[in-house]
Amino acid sequence: MTVFSSLTRSAATLALTNSVLRAPTGSKILQNAIQFRQMGGHGHKTMFIKPSRFQWDKFKDMLHYFVMIGLIPITVIVAYCNIFVGPAQLAEIPKDYEPKHWEYHSHPISRFLARYIYPSPQQEYEKMCHAMFEENEKAQLRKLEREVKAKMADRQDYQAYYYHPAITKYHKVSKEAADYLESIRGD
Repeated sequence: MTVFSSLTRSAATLALTNSVLRAPTGSKILQNAIQFRQMGGHGHKTMFIKPSRFQWDKFKDMLHYFVMIGLIPITVIVAYCNIFVGPAQLAEIPKDYEPKHWEYHSHPISRFLARYIYPSPQQEYEKMCHAMFEENEKAQLRKLEREVKAKMADRQDYQAYYYHPAITKYHKVSKEAADYLESIRGD
């Protein structure tokens, strides 16, 4: 790198001398050569070290992006619904018609959310009833288990939950091995 910078310096000096020798005094070439030779103007230039602004700039870019992609379209949709559609009007219900659950909302956006996003109140009620049924079943099983354990503790003649029956195949093999060793050993 030092070689290249020294070559650049010597080329700049050569260009300056050639232009000074050929051009008359005060000409444009001489002024350009002098500006070229000074490399950056007059005075001492310094670069100040300062903290990075990358995170701040990235935050501003993302905020602008999400405002443009989210907030503005939602504002336009809400304004359109409030200006052109408006709230629903009450009317007589025909005898054979049963209204859907979303038709009870007056604002068009809340109707849309109730129809396509949120579950129906009937579905929520069914889920709650199912959860209550499951908890009741668990409570009954826990109660039955407590009763069984109490009976086993009272009578003390039942196999408990920790009892594991032995597999007879291995028991038979170990019994035969013990009998054989006893016959060899004698009394």
